[in-house]
Amino acid sequence: MSRARALPEDALGWLHDLGRWIGTWLWVPFFRVRIRHRERIPATGPVVLVANHSAFVDGPLLFGMFGRRVVFLVKAEMFSGIVGTLLRWLGQVPVRRDVVDRRPLTTLLEVLRDGGMVAVFPEGTRGTGEVGSDIGSARQGAAWLARSASAPLLPVAVRGTHRPAGAARRLRPRVDVLVGDPLPAPTAPGRNGLAAATTEVTEALRTLVRELDNEHRQVTRPDAAGDVREQ
Repeated sequence: MSRARALPEDALGWLHDLGRWIGTWLWVPFFRVRIRHRERIPATGPVVLVANHSAFVDGPLLFGMFGRRVVFLVKAEMFSGIVGTLLRWLGQVPVRRDVVDRRPLTTLLEVLRDGGMVAVFPEGTRGTGEVGSDIGSARQGAAWLARSASAPLLPVAVRGTHRPAGAARRLRPRVDVLVGDPLPAPTAPGRNGLAAATTEVTEALRTLVRELDNEHRQVTRPDAAGDVREQ
């Protein structure tokens, strides 16, 4: 870890910042992105961001949205060739889903102790992002990081990026990002403490996803002819 950078050792700070800047406008031709309650994002200090994950684009889209450096866990399969090198230079951390490996969490913990922000998709792999078993089976890694670094947990819901199988391609679909209230850093000891903190952030994330889903259902409605139109 390079001190005062809040990035992993291999990261290039200038490239990370350039990538975040590009991320602020890269998606404009493809999505109508709306982020709400950005003011809830702590401007400084360690933060563990926990988000739902329903499409490949979720991580890259969130990367430039928070006004500060963010280190993501990315599946290890992405870290090959030029793409893998670029991800490391951007400060992203590979994680394997099929083995128990504490090294990614240790790297993120160092980032947090340097005052940084890390992002975890507790579903582990890309799913539908629905308020069901995927989020409900959230792992305890985020809670462990937050407790170890005395960092708040920040739930963030993303809706609109997932296109169901068989659905027609959409022209600049609306994507909503809803930032929840930060949850205090967990302090209860032991596995029970981690389980309680995981349940709390999971429920907070579920609530945000439900709120966005309800809004999306109200945005589109069938008219008298049965067509779907935007209100």
